[in-house]
Amino acid sequence: MALEISKIITDWVPSRSKVIDFGCGDGSLLKDLINTKNICGYGVEIDHQMIDKCIEKGISVIEKDIDKGIQDFELSNFDIAIMASSIQCLKNPNIAMRRMLRLSNKCIVTLPNFGYWKCRLALLAGKMPVTPSLPSSWYETENLHLCTISDFEKLCSDSGFIIDERIFLNSSSKKGLLASIMPNIFASEGVYLLGKK
Repeated sequence: MALEISKIITDWVPSRSKVIDFGCGDGSLLKDLINTKNICGYGVEIDHQMIDKCIEKGISVIEKDIDKGIQDFELSNFDIAIMASSIQCLKNPNIAMRRMLRLSNKCIVTLPNFGYWKCRLALLAGKMPVTPSLPSSWYETENLHLCTISDFEKLCSDSGFIIDERIFLNSSSKKGLLASIMPNIFASEGVYLLGKK
């Protein structure tokens, strides 16, 4: 995960909060949050190698398929649920987000923007795009539901998710003027803090 995204997430997570990270990877984000914010953190991951790395870091991790397992945590009362660069890999991202907001007060979602200008150029050239936020070739990717910034925000509006904060990043994973002014074209990635009505 890019340093800027990690910093944004860290800034949004309250100290001493109870956090669950869906698709936690090797547990690096949770480890940082434990060290800097004194959180109580849990990870959910399906990749065995990543689970082993979490355990090496001392992260509490559960092996679950996110598409099937989010509802198992609905009685846990988390302060924050995180899904960083995983939402586009799910079969039903709208259902996953609804469930995340049932088990937590807020959720943080990061996603690559398929409307980014380099993606558009690649498609015009007749090729599937490969960018820093979409690094895999079409035959290697786990992405099932790519979307644009506009698509994601429409989903939030239609589903009644409140966007408390949003930050748009360029291809260098930095905040930029163009990315903030016209995110659907110039943002490579979006980072969202969502709440519920």
